[in-house]
Amino acid sequence: MSQSTILTSATSALAMMAAMPALAGELEARSKIDAVTVYPDAAAIVRLTEVELPAGATTLIFKGLPYAIDPASLRITGEAGAALTIGAVDTKLAANDAKPLDSALETKLRNLRTEREGWQVTLDALSAKIAMINRYAETSPAKMSPDAKPLDIGQWNAAFDTVANALAKTGDELRSARAKARDLDDDIKALENARTRPTNRTAPTRDVAVELEAASATKGKITLSYRVNGAGWRPIYDARLDTGAKDRKPVIEWVRRASIQQRTGEDWTDVNLAVSTIRARGGTQAPDLMTERLNFWEPPVVGMAAGGLAKARSMAPAAAPAPQAMMADNMAERAEAPKRAVEQQASVEAGAFQATFRIPGRVSVASDGSTKSLRIGSRSINPVLAVKAVPLLDETGFLEARFTNEDEVPLLAGEVNIFRDGVYTGAGRINMVAPGDATDLGFGPDSSVKISRIPVKRKENEPSWLGSTKQEAREFKTIVKNLHDFPIKITVQDRIPISENSAITIEQNSAATTPPTEKNVGDKRGVVAWSYDYAPGETKEIKLGYRMKWPADREVNFESLPK
Repeated sequence: MSQSTILTSATSALAMMAAMPALAGELEARSKIDAVTVYPDAAAIVRLTEVELPAGATTLIFKGLPYAIDPASLRITGEAGAALTIGAVDTKLAANDAKPLDSALETKLRNLRTEREGWQVTLDALSAKIAMINRYAETSPAKMSPDAKPLDIGQWNAAFDTVANALAKTGDELRSARAKARDLDDDIKALENARTRPTNRTAPTRDVAVELEAASATKGKITLSYRVNGAGWRPIYDARLDTGAKDRKPVIEWVRRASIQQRTGEDWTDVNLAVSTIRARGGTQAPDLMTERLNFWEPPVVGMAAGGLAKARSMAPAAAPAPQAMMADNMAERAEAPKRAVEQQASVEAGAFQATFRIPGRVSVASDGSTKSLRIGSRSINPVLAVKAVPLLDETGFLEARFTNEDEVPLLAGEVNIFRDGVYTGAGRINMVAPGDATDLGFGPDSSVKISRIPVKRKENEPSWLGSTKQEAREFKTIVKNLHDFPIKITVQDRIPISENSAITIEQNSAATTPPTEKNVGDKRGVVAWSYDYAPGETKEIKLGYRMKWPADREVNFESLPK
């Protein structure tokens, strides 16, 4: 074959290769987290990457994503200057990357250890030499003559000097060798502490591979979204009450905050952040209720094997783990500038089934589990103030504010930081309050309301014959005085015991009881309340009396029922 024929064939082959589409290649995505939506029990992540794609098939790989990703939640979208087709999306565990040791440091460490071994040989030799000199020194001068004859007494001093000089010289050499060995030990220890050891990740990461097909070479933007566990938020509130005055109504500055924590394995740096009220990991439908059968109880079979009993116990459902208690208080700092600083606040998107609060600007949240508190809403509320007291347990009146949730989204259950007239008084808690519903919130003791509860009468009727009934009557008096210079509503709660046994009867003593304004307060049987408006300086007396009867041959006791 001629040289021209070979050149023509090579040119044709190159032209054919240029006309063929490029084979599928791998391309690592240099992606960045752009947006995060945090749910109470998870988070949704949106990653963006810009890529230059050749014509044909390309495998785009997102490396080092958190292990806690839910693979079923992975979604890919994109846009490009040319027709682009998104194919299969695969996930796999990534191999742990171990950082190699510093070769220069390892070489120096190896040389130091070799030198230290050489000095150890010197130390051993000098120690053996001193031991030998000491053995010779213990020998009688009469036996130190080379021909085994008694050493002339005139030579004894010379022998003593020889032994002493040998010991002194060898001792100096040994001390110097030991000092050098100590220095080498210190250098070796310092290098061992400073050396970079292989990093063994406690949790593996995931790689996500996306198959792409471009009609021609193009630039594109690819979005990867996924849900990840290990993140969540909880609501906390600030309630700042201005109790007002004669010419000023009370007002509450109500502030919503989101307390966010995450340990997903990746930092959220400079992202668009939002928090949502929907639970991402909850069940998707109501549980299935099974039929319940009532039957007579049968005693267990006597002699049941201990192993069978242990097995039955082991099959019992395990108790659910207690929720972690998540998070510390994070109060807003006040700027010392003449003008009061204003906190940025989220915008709310209220839907029929959830609410989403979008934080303005961009936010960073580290993955170390630290708490980040963000303000997501506020409102000024005009409450109705009242005082509530339970003198049976505590003769203190507590200031309460009743207000209505006028937001279009519910107040989720959470902790409330309580401030009264600019003073932090403690932390309270609210249950979920739907839009339009009212709730009561305590703001601490009210020292301008004086309350005292006094036992007035306790009379027992002892039976005089066998089988008779024992009776006991009790009466109490509660005195309430309003020391404020303005009127206020005061509610006092007390209780009458209840009986769930037909042999025990309890009845209220109407003559010794002030008629309560409310019975079964909070659906709690036997709990009664008296609510009155007290003028400035007004005092009221509230009486409570009841009688109890039961068989004289039985003993009774009082039990507080759980909530």
